[in-house]
Amino acid sequence: MNALDPGRPGERRPLDGVVVADFSRVLAGPYATMLLADMGATVIKVESPAGDDTRLWMPPERDGIGTYYLSVNRNKHSIVLDFSDEEDLATAYAILDRADVLVENFKPGGLKRFGLDAETVAHRWPQLIHTTITGFGTAGGASMPGYDLLVQGMSGFMHVTGHPDGDPQRAGVAIFDVVTGLHAAVGILAALVERGRNADAGGQHVELNLLSSALSGLVNQTTGYAAAGNNPQRLGNDHPSLYPYGPFPTAERDLIICVGNESQFSRLTACLGLPELAADPRFRSVRLRNENRDELRALMVEALAGHDADHWFAALQSVGVPCAPILDIADGVERAADLGLEPVVQVGSPETRQVPLIRNPVSFSRTPVAYPKAPPHLGEDDDAVRSWLATTPARAARLATAGPRTEGEA
Repeated sequence: MNALDPGRPGERRPLDGVVVADFSRVLAGPYATMLLADMGATVIKVESPAGDDTRLWMPPERDGIGTYYLSVNRNKHSIVLDFSDEEDLATAYAILDRADVLVENFKPGGLKRFGLDAETVAHRWPQLIHTTITGFGTAGGASMPGYDLLVQGMSGFMHVTGHPDGDPQRAGVAIFDVVTGLHAAVGILAALVERGRNADAGGQHVELNLLSSALSGLVNQTTGYAAAGNNPQRLGNDHPSLYPYGPFPTAERDLIICVGNESQFSRLTACLGLPELAADPRFRSVRLRNENRDELRALMVEALAGHDADHWFAALQSVGVPCAPILDIADGVERAADLGLEPVVQVGSPETRQVPLIRNPVSFSRTPVAYPKAPPHLGEDDDAVRSWLATTPARAARLATAGPRTEGEA
């Protein structure tokens, strides 16, 4: 345990001992570093004097801080540094001297004047895993700002989202910032494993961009184009390859019904009182149900009109047909609680400050994630980080005195 580790003595987490210099802001980078912090990494959040933009993105807010910021910055230590100030830049260098991972999402070329471009970082800190996140890469899209909504538009996501006769629609969350953050966390973990297996190879530069992550995250839609030349269109709430698969009206409120195979379809039709449809030549395969979805929908809607969504939810669940009500966010969180998933956790400690936030979705049987530190106020940990720098040797010195490295040791 180091001087910045807020964990409890004897409590182990998967990334204990890993130090992350978080020079990122807004969402993709902070989301990735929060996941690492939850798993035990010491994450030092380096902010400009103005702070992370999301601190002021409100409403909603809690105690004067945007909940956008709170959602991705727990378990971190905030220090304020102005890279244009010589002493502050030296402090940033000192943090990197001790770090295992650097995460940054500056505009391409924006860090070169501070000696923090990829080439200089690789030369000065050869053991460092330098993770760069951009919006559209460092070539033709280098000058484009990396806002998630721009990526939703340019990736084709909005084109396939919405009703066929309506306008393209955005997602209700910055979906590709989150996807990119997940990809970044996976890339960082892979690089840490590789460095642990091959210490002589040192660190490496891990690059991600939102557009590439979006195209990967569009999975079957983009692959349909790449592998088969199919250019998908908007289908509203329908699935391009499965039917029935989406919301259907009942006597009161819609119910989502998802049928992925013949057994599920047979149980659905029996529950609806239409068992003959399972053998109907129009519907007896996935391809046929897709081709004849209008006819099938009319028959299903007529049957579903006999009862409300709650009735059908219970009835279909009882026979193993995947289905779900459409809830708002509040009800979604409460339903997760009803299912025993404990979605809300208290982050921080009663002695300092606690904030209710959404649980990390990963569960470990032996080294669980923890929530010891609330999202920090701007510069909250300046003194603690500087004290840690004064008492922690630089990486080169640590490596020199660490003794022989065993295989697989990071």
